[in-house]
Amino acid sequence: MLEVRRLRLLHELAHHGTIAATAEALNLTGPAVSQQLAALEREAGTPLLERRGRTLAFTAAGELLVSHADVILSDLAAAESALAAARSDGVGTVRVVAFPSAARTLVAPLWTALPGVSLRLVEQEPESAIATLVHQEADVAVVHSYNLLPRETPARCEEHTLADDPVLLALPPALAAARNLADGQKVRLARFSTVPWLVPSKEYSCHEMIQRACGAAGFVPDVVAEATDFAVLTALVAAGAGVALIPRMALPESHAPVSLHPLVNPVSRKVYAVTRLGTGRRPDVRAVLTGLGAE
Repeated sequence: MLEVRRLRLLHELAHHGTIAATAEALNLTGPAVSQQLAALEREAGTPLLERRGRTLAFTAAGELLVSHADVILSDLAAAESALAAARSDGVGTVRVVAFPSAARTLVAPLWTALPGVSLRLVEQEPESAIATLVHQEADVAVVHSYNLLPRETPARCEEHTLADDPVLLALPPALAAARNLADGQKVRLARFSTVPWLVPSKEYSCHEMIQRACGAAGFVPDVVAEATDFAVLTALVAAGAGVALIPRMALPESHAPVSLHPLVNPVSRKVYAVTRLGTGRRPDVRAVLTGLGAE
């Protein structure tokens, strides 16, 4: 019979890639991990791993077992959630990972608004947040997906729609006035192909969104500044350094005046929560999802 804890170890190896990285993540020694995997191979009655040059790779049987481990561990998590729901009567700790603007605008207001629910928050970009959720280190991941840059939801996970967040073109007031644009007036990106651009850093999906939006408008933006924080980009726009595409939710609550414009060819990001299959039935997780505005 296959042991669940060894299946979990195999699942972690598939995620981390090496014995050493898996051992470090689980606070085990390399030999201990190797011994447990060898025991799992004996239980399976077939090799699960093989050497390919200097790397360790899964055999066909190993890949098959990893796929089943995903299902088994998800079902186990769902069972644990159901038991927690039966015990807790809505009282519990919910671990949330969320991208910065969602953490500020959606999660922060919930902190003292849910009686009986204790929140734990880690700020993470969507790709990292989903990985954290899948590896059962969080209960709810609040993420986004641009219409120009779709994001796939992992198997055995559920989506809960929260909001549609329009992307706006932020202009220095002087530039908007020079082009006879009233605040809130729709614009075409192509009209701004020759002005300096301010963009998020390359490691963020927002950077790729801007490249695609400008590319669809027929130009490559002349980038004069990159930043990790939309508040910095907004301040630079206000200072006249250039223009920027900024999701409405990412605008700082108080900022120097900028002129904000929807796009004739709209760009938006879907903001949604992701939970592992079954965990959304927990009363405390359900309370958090409802508080976030889940449909």
